[in-house]
Amino acid sequence: MKSTLKLVFGLFVGAAGGAIVNMGLIVVGSELIPAPAGIDVTSTESLAASGHLLEPQHFVFPLLAHAGGTLAGCLIACMIARHRPRASAIGVGCIFLAGGIANVFMIPAPVWFIALDLVLAYLPMAFLAMMIFQRLEMSKGSSA
Repeated sequence: MKSTLKLVFGLFVGAAGGAIVNMGLIVVGSELIPAPAGIDVTSTESLAASGHLLEPQHFVFPLLAHAGGTLAGCLIACMIARHRPRASAIGVGCIFLAGGIANVFMIPAPVWFIALDLVLAYLPMAFLAMMIFQRLEMSKGSSA
């Protein structure tokens, strides 16, 4: 029972932590690569109305944010639910994937970005987080 509670807690904290990383990267990205005049990147309505003005460089940080947020969230979840890293990483990865799918319907984007985002930014990051966590655990065991 204790490991199930840790898993659920890990899913919540991992999703929240990953969302914070995601938003931080979006904010940094909008400072480094500003959107064209008149587009408010924090407003879904503004993006929907003016999305056609965005160029490929405007999609770099959203992709990094989705991948980085997912990776961070999955690692956090793995660290909390230590005995169930696979379930915690895949759980958080699926939560972020669901958010990515929802974004497809809310925010217009080029097909190439949607495909790249949905294929690379979520579940592969969950598996990468799992591998990183397992390596960290193995290195702890060998240094103890």
